[in-house]
Amino acid sequence: MAYEVAAPKYVRLAQTLQGRIEDGTYPPGTLVPSENQLVQAFGMSRPTVVRALELLKRDGWLESRQGYGTIVRGRPEVVEQKDQRGRDALERDESAASGRLVQVGQVPIPPRVASILGVPKRAKVLVRRLLVEDDGEPVELASSYFPAALVDGTELADSAPLAEGLRAHVESRKHVRFDHVTERVSARLPSKEEAELLALPKGEPVLSVLVVACDVSGQALQVTDVLLPGDRQELEDTYRLG
Repeated sequence: MAYEVAAPKYVRLAQTLQGRIEDGTYPPGTLVPSENQLVQAFGMSRPTVVRALELLKRDGWLESRQGYGTIVRGRPEVVEQKDQRGRDALERDESAASGRLVQVGQVPIPPRVASILGVPKRAKVLVRRLLVEDDGEPVELASSYFPAALVDGTELADSAPLAEGLRAHVESRKHVRFDHVTERVSARLPSKEEAELLALPKGEPVLSVLVVACDVSGQALQVTDVLLPGDRQELEDTYRLG
C-alpha cells in the first residue's frame, strides 16, 4: 500500500499565504499581517508562523524592512521560470542532459498517477526516472510514467538515454499529438529513495511538479513527477504546446 505524507504545517501555511499574495489579497508593497494576527487567524503556534514567514522570505515572496515590518514583494522571478518545468521534462534530450537515468522499468503505479491515466490502482506502468545534476550536485528528479498502450512500438522501455525528448519520441512512434500540459505543484516529503537520490537531509520537503501531458481530447498520455529540492509553492498552470 502506498502512502502520501502531508506537508508540514508551516509549509501549508506558507502555501496559503502565497496564494493570498498571488490573488491580490496581499498586494506587493503592503504589510503582511503580524505574527500575532496570523497565530489568531490560523490557530497555529508562533514557531509555525515564524517558519512559514521565513520560508516565504527565503523564496522571495516577502522581505523584512527594519522599523517597518514584513513587506510583500510579489511573485518572484524564479517562480516564473519554473512555471513551464513540464515543457522541459517533455522536451529534454536525455542523451544530452546533465545527469543520468537511474531507473527504467515496470513499477506499481502511484495512486494519484493511476487516477490521471485511468488505469487500475494495482497495475504496473513503465517509468523512466532521470536524475538531473549541476556540477555533480542533484537538482531535479523527473519520473515519467507511461501506460502500456503508449509503450508498445517505442523505445521507452530501453535503458539507454533517448536522443530526443519524450514528447518527440512518442509523437513520432505512436502518431499522437501532445496538445497541452497541466502542472500541479505541491510540497511533500520525499520517499527514502527519492531523498537519497537528491541528497536531502531527513525530513526535508521537496517541491513536486506533477506534469500531466494530454492530447486535444484531454486524455492523459504521460504523467511526470518532477521533484525539486528546497522550493515549496502550490499552483496550477495550463498551457498549449506549440
